[in-house]
Amino acid sequence: MSDYYNQLAETLRKRLNGKITDVIVAFHEVTVVANQADLHDVCQTLHDDSAFHCEQVVDICGVDYSTYDNSQWEGPRFAVAYQLLSIKNNHRIRVKTFVDGEPPVVDSVIDIWKGADWFEREAFDLFGIIFDGHPDLRRILTDYGFIGHPFRKDFPLSGNVEMRYDEEQKRVIYQPVSIDPRVNQPRVIREDHRYAEREAALALNAISSANDVASGDKDA
Repeated sequence: MSDYYNQLAETLRKRLNGKITDVIVAFHEVTVVANQADLHDVCQTLHDDSAFHCEQVVDICGVDYSTYDNSQWEGPRFAVAYQLLSIKNNHRIRVKTFVDGEPPVVDSVIDIWKGADWFEREAFDLFGIIFDGHPDLRRILTDYGFIGHPFRKDFPLSGNVEMRYDEEQKRVIYQPVSIDPRVNQPRVIREDHRYAEREAALALNAISSANDVASGDKDA
């Protein structure tokens, strides 16, 4: 499978030359990094070209790099990732483009894939990314009166407002958050010892094989 994606990556580099900054093959996956200005053309090619034939968009999501790598990130703060599927060719292609500015703006691809409609609305709602050309760009998960974009790294965990039913006004009202802000515990990554014995056995086998080869060379 990796050979297939390596060949696919070469085809992508040739067909999209000048419109992309990189093509990455890792973990049996291929990722195309498209220029922000050329995103729509890149997606159109991936949809129309028979070598790619990505007739379906599986997901579109935003990424906030503001605290990436201990805040040492120097590129644009936001990115948008598109997960594309070719049923005809039985392969997947990920497209990523970096977006800067406030608000961040990128071209909509709803005219290429109708299924991008709700995905783009979700990324707008949660990250505040504007998809230029979307016919109905509005919130889809949060309330109409919601303030901010909850998947941004600088969004407070407790939010900005809370809502409750007011007995006097006989309606739901918004008010400032009444709970104290809290700090999550840092994530701790612990070593997984379930496979330690197997890894040790593989290491011993590798050493034993190397010794056998060395012994064979000496005998020869």
